[in-house]
Amino acid sequence: MDYTTAAIVCVAGMLFFLMLGVPIAYSLGFVSVIVGLFTFGSVCLQKVGWMTFQLLFNLNWTPLPLFTLMACVIAETRIGEDLYRAARNWLSRVPGGLISASIMGEAGMAAALGASGPTIIAVGKVAVPEFERYNYSKALGLGGLTCGGVLGPLIPPSATMIIFAILANAPLGHLFIAGVIPGIILAIMLAIVPIVLCSRNPSLGRAAGAVSWSERFSSLRRVWPVVLVMTCILGSIYLGIATPTEAGGVGCFIVVVVAVSVFGLRLKGLYRAMIETALINAMILIILVGATFFAYVVGSSALAERLADLVQTLEIPPILVVICIMLALLILGCFIEGITIMMLTIPLFVPMVLAMDYDLLWFGVLYVTNMEIALITPPMGINLFLVRNTFDIETGELLKGILPFLAVLVLFLIIMVLFPPLSLWLPNMMIGR
Repeated sequence: MDYTTAAIVCVAGMLFFLMLGVPIAYSLGFVSVIVGLFTFGSVCLQKVGWMTFQLLFNLNWTPLPLFTLMACVIAETRIGEDLYRAARNWLSRVPGGLISASIMGEAGMAAALGASGPTIIAVGKVAVPEFERYNYSKALGLGGLTCGGVLGPLIPPSATMIIFAILANAPLGHLFIAGVIPGIILAIMLAIVPIVLCSRNPSLGRAAGAVSWSERFSSLRRVWPVVLVMTCILGSIYLGIATPTEAGGVGCFIVVVVAVSVFGLRLKGLYRAMIETALINAMILIILVGATFFAYVVGSSALAERLADLVQTLEIPPILVVICIMLALLILGCFIEGITIMMLTIPLFVPMVLAMDYDLLWFGVLYVTNMEIALITPPMGINLFLVRNTFDIETGELLKGILPFLAVLVLFLIIMVLFPPLSLWLPNMMIGR
């Protein structure tokens, strides 16, 4: 069959198997190999082996297991609890303050974990009992907790940023730094939502009560591990002292030392963290193996070049093209898992963005934010079901709580689209850029 037909059959077959409940890695791999055999002949099997070897032995992936290990070790400590307690003490007199505190706690954990799921669980296991104690709206509290997970991959270090940087051939260190200011802005925007809603309707969440200034300042002393890790990783990258891989290694060492000496982590906890790291990385890489060959078969149709030429021919305003890309990603996120979307769309959209002379770092921040919004939109929202199953809430009720925060996430995307310097100012100031 011709390349265009192969691409269409490949996408349709992948969606068919996904609807049957076949795991994403096998849906991608099986369909692409079968279609590849009919399109390229037996040589495609050699291509599968070569591409798998090239992917797994690509040194660009080295930061991924390092940052994953760091996140899993942190998850074995009380860092998330300490961050939430500190934020709670400072926001205790504000209506909706407990929800805002959970979001700020997630922002702090994001700088250490770099993944949304573990960030939600680490903060949620402390915050949710507090919501119940003070009779907060369960829907609003868990809605804020769910959407606050978006901060995980946006504030570096981030596994999603690593995958984007490799697939788009973007500088990973610069992409990490580009996410800092947007991450801070988004954390503040999300934290304001429950304060506004609960001020207008106190029944959603009243102020938790007064906390002494001495207790507030003493709670800040317990957040130093996150500050140390964030400073060592982002500071070394920003100053040009270390590459992302080197910074990940240093971060792992510091986290293990702090976990053992301060939080009493023992061999059993370290063993659990290492096993979890191996499982997470194996899952990601297996999906990437299938997705890489899938992208190769679909990419053989030269669809990316055709789209770029079409955009230039039609003379569509570049900003409108970017908005259409964002809308497409949001829609795809409702039905397809995030890594698959990245493998399918990055080869299509990045050439278009570069052809329009947009900065790849700016687009990367937009893209990562879209991927995280995809994790909270039904029916494929992984974080949506993670929160629903972990904290026992009906899907409809949780969606009602998510809606005001989702509106803020969309507003944030609009702001990032209209004001690229918010993403680009820090990377342009980097030493050794």
